[in-house]
Amino acid sequence: MKKRVEKSSKEKVDKVDSVTDEEPPKTADDYQCSGNLELDFTELCKLMAVKEIPSVKIKRSASTNGGVMDNQFQTSLESQMTTWSSKPCLQIELDNEDHGSVKEVKISGWKVDEVLLQVLSRLLPSLSNLQCLHMWRMGLTDHTFNSMRNTVSLCSNLRKVVLEGNPLPEQSYHLLIGEDSMLTDLSLRNNHIGEEGARLIGSALSTVHSANKNLLSLNLAFNSFGDAGAIHIAQGLRLNRSLLCLSLSYNQIGDNGAAHLAEVLGPFALSHEEIVERRKLLIKGEESTMVQPSLVSLADSHERPVSVRSSSSLDRLSKSTKNSTKKKENPKKEEKPAAGQAAKKEEPKVAKKDNKVPRSQAGKSAGKDNNLVVSEQERVEVVETVNPLLDPGIVHTGGKVINPGNTCLTSLNLSGNKLTEQSLKAFLSSLEGQGEGGLLRLSLNRNQFPSDCDTYLKIQEMMSLRDPLKKNCSGRVEDEHSEPKTTSEA
Repeated sequence: MKKRVEKSSKEKVDKVDSVTDEEPPKTADDYQCSGNLELDFTELCKLMAVKEIPSVKIKRSASTNGGVMDNQFQTSLESQMTTWSSKPCLQIELDNEDHGSVKEVKISGWKVDEVLLQVLSRLLPSLSNLQCLHMWRMGLTDHTFNSMRNTVSLCSNLRKVVLEGNPLPEQSYHLLIGEDSMLTDLSLRNNHIGEEGARLIGSALSTVHSANKNLLSLNLAFNSFGDAGAIHIAQGLRLNRSLLCLSLSYNQIGDNGAAHLAEVLGPFALSHEEIVERRKLLIKGEESTMVQPSLVSLADSHERPVSVRSSSSLDRLSKSTKNSTKKKENPKKEEKPAAGQAAKKEEPKVAKKDNKVPRSQAGKSAGKDNNLVVSEQERVEVVETVNPLLDPGIVHTGGKVINPGNTCLTSLNLSGNKLTEQSLKAFLSSLEGQGEGGLLRLSLNRNQFPSDCDTYLKIQEMMSLRDPLKKNCSGRVEDEHSEPKTTSEA
């Protein structure tokens, strides 16, 4: 009897083991990514029945092995990340020896079909350290681009995207820089972007109703949108106050497009649509701060810029001060000027802060003291979110409303286009009209004007004084996105 009981119990155990061992195969939807790209990528490809699974090549950071790496070995690793591969492979860079520390993924020179895109859509968002996604000539279509864009939006720490050599019929690249996009660096070189693509990108940068607030660097070099596209990009720069670096080199831009770009760098007159939107914001701002309606006079509204804030700024300020202590309430008292003189005293302070904010956005976390009083943090936050249509520097003159211009942009590359000395005069005039802030680098080489013309020499001299990195470069001005240096700048 004992033997029978033992035998039956063993059979039960064997059955349980066999059930656990013979679980039904998992699907890609059931698979839980571990964060290890090599393992997850291979497993997901198997579950998705990928016939030829691309290999994974690893490039470790230079900090590997205590910061010491053989030069020859480092060079070979660099070449693995930059050379074209005849066979599909996923090139990755690790932040350290941990295989879960992937900070860059590169797909270069091979077509990614819809099945592999589904694998990537599951894989990439699981990489918590992923900061850069590089895609070159991967054969995207409008449909697969939308899929990739959705994947990009799900990557929490992804800030840089390089999408080059991928022409799209619908020219929908602007979807990467929508108002809710967290990308800070975007390269769209060599994508055959035409006038319509440039128009969509310009609208994504800013309109009278919305603006991108996170993108710091945009590279549109080696496209073909010409003067018409440059005008659309200039339109997007009118109310954008986040973009620091812009490359428009080799885009067949002539004097007409260059003149519009130059115009937005210096003081410019607001359009009718912008004036109407400004008046709405002024009225809305006055109502939000509980100012008497009788004081909202459009004739003298430009004299009280301090009391005017955008609705988003006021909402953010009210939320952060709901449960604040008495100390946090002090700034509110200071913000209510008793008379017109008090308001005038505050004007220069706010204007000065507002001019400095855009330039510091890229590294503001490093420059701020962690022990800042909460009230000061709130005050800075309010200034940063002021709508450009409510810029304290706006003035009324000659029947026009003049905006001080885009002084946030620090680097502009227009090399390799069709500019003549005529457009150089427009740039010189705008640069002279810029107050605090403004361009630090302006690349105009390889255009259609003599390198020794007076206007170009004046611009070179002015820019060499502005850019501390170029003071000792004998007046030569280059942008970080510029192409290889040549001896001739004409």
